[in-house]
Amino acid sequence: MEFKVVQKELELQSKGWIPTFHDISKEVLEIVAASGIKNGTCTIVSHHTTCSVMVQECSHDINSFDLEYLQQDLLDIMRKMIPDYAEEGQYRHPGPIHSQFGRYVNEPGDYTSMNTDGHLRSVFFGRSESLTIKDGVLDGGEFAHIYFIDWDHVRARRRQANITIMGTTDDVEDRKWNKGEVIDTKRKYTDEEKAYLPHFDLQQKR
Repeated sequence: MEFKVVQKELELQSKGWIPTFHDISKEVLEIVAASGIKNGTCTIVSHHTTCSVMVQECSHDINSFDLEYLQQDLLDIMRKMIPDYAEEGQYRHPGPIHSQFGRYVNEPGDYTSMNTDGHLRSVFFGRSESLTIKDGVLDGGEFAHIYFIDWDHVRARRRQANITIMGTTDDVEDRKWNKGEVIDTKRKYTDEEKAYLPHFDLQQKR
């Protein structure tokens, strides 16, 4: 059995004035198909701390901000939880030392560090997603799309998504666990837990 690893980088351009949702499903599917890996996993990782990767259904309808309706709904919720950075001092970060660090690494201005909302939002969603590859096909479910989200909207920036595919080029045996029997996860009560208690009738005896 041959084990294989394939890595690719996707270069993306964000808008900069609003969080950007990049649908990278097509590119990831093409990378998986070209990898030659039949069975394994595909991991999509953001190279940046203000970005996230999300697997979600395509909403189809798009508003004037070029956001799918589901993406706009999500952004509305995040703005209530973590408001856009709109004025200096709104958040503790960035402090004076971090702002000076930005100048040290040649950031164009202190405003580039005022992306605290992007950092906090990325924490909620995480920077990666992993999907299973079955028989050479990415198993994301019937409606899944892969989105790279850039929460940092202080400026337009080039972004990078890293794709790592690991697995075998061979077929695998039957995947069904226990012959595909449906697992019953409902709570099961003992006879004692279901037994009659006198308290059941106290109200009626008053």
